[in-house]
Amino acid sequence: MPTTTRISPRLVARWTVAAASALAVGLVSVGSNAHADLQSSIDSKRAALDDLHAAIARDTTEIHSGSAGLLRAEHTLAVTRSALAGREAQLTGVENQLIAARDHLTAVENRLAKATTALEGNLVATYEGDTPDVFSVVVDSHGFTDLLNRLDYLHTAAQHDASIVGNARAARIAVTRQADSLGALEKRDQQLAAAVEAQNNQATALETALYDRHAAILTARANKAGQASGVAGQLAALQKREAQIVGQAAPGSGGGIQVNTGGMVQPPAGAPAAVAQVIAAGNAIATLPYLYGGGHASFHADAYDCSGSVSYALAAAGLVSAPMTSGAFESWGDPGPGKWITIWANAGHVFMYVAGWRFDTVALAEGGTRWSQSATGTGGFVARHPPGL
Repeated sequence: MPTTTRISPRLVARWTVAAASALAVGLVSVGSNAHADLQSSIDSKRAALDDLHAAIARDTTEIHSGSAGLLRAEHTLAVTRSALAGREAQLTGVENQLIAARDHLTAVENRLAKATTALEGNLVATYEGDTPDVFSVVVDSHGFTDLLNRLDYLHTAAQHDASIVGNARAARIAVTRQADSLGALEKRDQQLAAAVEAQNNQATALETALYDRHAAILTARANKAGQASGVAGQLAALQKREAQIVGQAAPGSGGGIQVNTGGMVQPPAGAPAAVAQVIAAGNAIATLPYLYGGGHASFHADAYDCSGSVSYALAAAGLVSAPMTSGAFESWGDPGPGKWITIWANAGHVFMYVAGWRFDTVALAEGGTRWSQSATGTGGFVARHPPGL
């Protein structure tokens, strides 16, 4: 249901002045040179805006392409990191082998030291003591049994000495071999450590470069979008000025809706007063720039978003008492299209048709005025209308 409310005199004055201005603008006469300069500025702004939109489109294409490349590079990066994990596992195995080899070398060196000590002891004993030889054993033996015992002892002592010498020699060989093996393992360890570090550095550099490039493109596109928004605002202001110079708005007597070059719509003959009031208010802000949240803090604003501009126009006829969001319009008024006014709303956007004219911020971006005679898709939108209209 429409809300009946008292609109402030200041707001009524603004709407009244807007309607009067729309009718009087055709009476203004300005030199052709000023108009030509203004048109040149408009053409320049349009060209700059087209260039920015083209650059944004190129950046978007590059971002999409880069995203695919990023996925491929991330797959390559995953393979590289998997190989890196394998190298790290090899490095861990080599380091464990190094620990075992060092322990084994220590044991072999201890065995060599013991054999060397024993051999040295026998040599000292042989030098300092009276170690018997075969001749003295035969001469000094008492009987055949004693001779056999002495010879057996002599043989055992010789075997013991030979065993010590053999153990010492084997231990020395083992130490040499183990030292060589340890050296080879240490070299392998160094090579693997260097390969692991190189692969890790390569993977990190690749990942950093990819994300830096992606972030740079996103930033560049955002900057261009900001520039495009600024240029669009300047273009809208120039078009508004052009409308004031060359626009002509004839009264609404006679058939059909009329529109001048500035986008000022006139109500058709026989339209209800509320429809004329909505159109007049729409004319007042038709070329003002778009601003997200514009027209919500107060009806008075220098820029309006979609729901703010629709709320402003409807408030002129007392159909709403406060700015509404696009989502709120989904349950406003009566369901379905209306005879004179139809609101199309969803949670993210709202626009309306008034006496056959589309009033939409999308039209502002396309042609510099919120009014348009072109139709647009309504899929995903809810149709509502003021009761009786």
